[in-house]
Amino acid sequence: MNFELKPLTTAAAVREKCDLLLVLVTEATATGSDALSTLVAHAVKAGDFETAAGKQLALYGLPAVAARRVVLLGAGSGSARDVRQAVAGAGSALKASGGGKAVLCFGFEVTGGAVAAAVVAAADACYSYTHTKPQAKPVALKKLVIAATGASAASGKSGDKGGDKGGIAAAFKIAVAQAEGMALAREWANRPANHATPMLLADAARALAKLPGISCKIHGPAEVAKLGMGAFMAVAQGSEQPLRFIELHYNGGAKGAAPVVLVGKGITFDTGGISLKPAAEMDEMKFDMGGAASVLGVFQALAQLQPAINVVGLIPASENMPGGAAVKPGDVVTSMSGQTIEILNTDAEGRLVLCDALTYAARFKPRAMVDIATLTGACVIALGGLRSGMFSPSDELARALEQAGDAALDPCWRMPLDEEYGEGLKSNFADMGNVAGRAGGAVTAAKFLQRFVGDIPWAHLDIAGTAWKSGAAKGGTGRPVGLLLHYLLASVDAGKAPSRAGAPKSVAAPKAGSASRRKAAAAVQPEQA
Repeated sequence: MNFELKPLTTAAAVREKCDLLLVLVTEATATGSDALSTLVAHAVKAGDFETAAGKQLALYGLPAVAARRVVLLGAGSGSARDVRQAVAGAGSALKASGGGKAVLCFGFEVTGGAVAAAVVAAADACYSYTHTKPQAKPVALKKLVIAATGASAASGKSGDKGGDKGGIAAAFKIAVAQAEGMALAREWANRPANHATPMLLADAARALAKLPGISCKIHGPAEVAKLGMGAFMAVAQGSEQPLRFIELHYNGGAKGAAPVVLVGKGITFDTGGISLKPAAEMDEMKFDMGGAASVLGVFQALAQLQPAINVVGLIPASENMPGGAAVKPGDVVTSMSGQTIEILNTDAEGRLVLCDALTYAARFKPRAMVDIATLTGACVIALGGLRSGMFSPSDELARALEQAGDAALDPCWRMPLDEEYGEGLKSNFADMGNVAGRAGGAVTAAKFLQRFVGDIPWAHLDIAGTAWKSGAAKGGTGRPVGLLLHYLLASVDAGKAPSRAGAPKSVAAPKAGSASRRKAAAAVQPEQA
């Protein structure tokens, strides 16, 4: 879906020819003097409509309104959070617009954050998975015009200060890139494991490398063995699908400037290995590459925005299968760092592929590195599906990630990393075990990873509760693309470095052809994936 930003008042928006006009309404809207504001005031006074976030009123055949259909959307206080709720609730209207164009109008003075929330929520509501559903009908809506007074008419260029009240145009541009990145992440997360193998993930990375500023290198089994990634190889050895170690580079900053490294867990399907998971909901283990999918999504957005920063993306991709060659509980492997690991639970595999990728990341001498992983069921129990768990010994990095998550409405919560949590990782037969029991499982998993980062500023995002939804709404969420993107943009050197002109076309997503989850997470494995 295409987005367009127009500096339209409510009075002007009603004259815009479209199939659907959505009007975001607050109490302030009802005090306006135009015809639509007057209508809102009457509806509120009559008790037919409330301005609370999520409330709706459909209207038809309004005189002097060019749209075939009008829907009033209560936007509460007009905050970004309330706007997101309002637009998310209009998903059915957007999907059933019956035509190619809709207009989303703000009936109040709007901020850049609210505009961004509307864009991301609309894109989310209109997403439709079709890759393995050849009979599925694509969403008819092709274009959504965002009508906001105070917006620049210059289509959201970050350098355009004139007329861009509240940074609306700049926020719009970032939101569109974020939405496209999230769509790419969702699409790859949603694909069944036989349509998203390690080799196919590598192909997706190669596709991104066709965009300006991005390069890609794919390491196969022989190269990974040469690097000494014994922990990563141990996870992959039970599968007939060969592993891939994906290395992406976005070079937008000064040559030689230290990059930020993103490491995404890429377990394309997780059976648990010899420590086999229960059958119930095992199909959801296709989502165990949610960290990898988010890295792909971030690079999609970076290619579109072209910020002045260097970023490296690393994805250790493999399956975790219980084949005849699979690693066994009690086996000891040697990681790339030289540290030995006793594999006490083969279902704690994510930390094994990540630890070697983190060791590899050090060669780039990064200013910071962040790993992203659907790592532990314990984190789902602790935080549910609202906030991702965030672990970091760096107060500065932790603060930056928290602020980025808040700005993107993709929040995280800082968790502890006390040294005592690492005591349970002691082993009689190796430098460490890969698990430390059920208690504090999300923390002990992070403590395991911390042993491979040295003095580099590092954070671990456990997205086991936020990367996908279960139940009737089962599917990937695209999180935490928003959090990561906002963090990277805030990290641009001097905070003011201009974006490079000439944004390229986006990479298209692959074309078509619950309570129970939390219960399972509590009952089983130390690792969600």
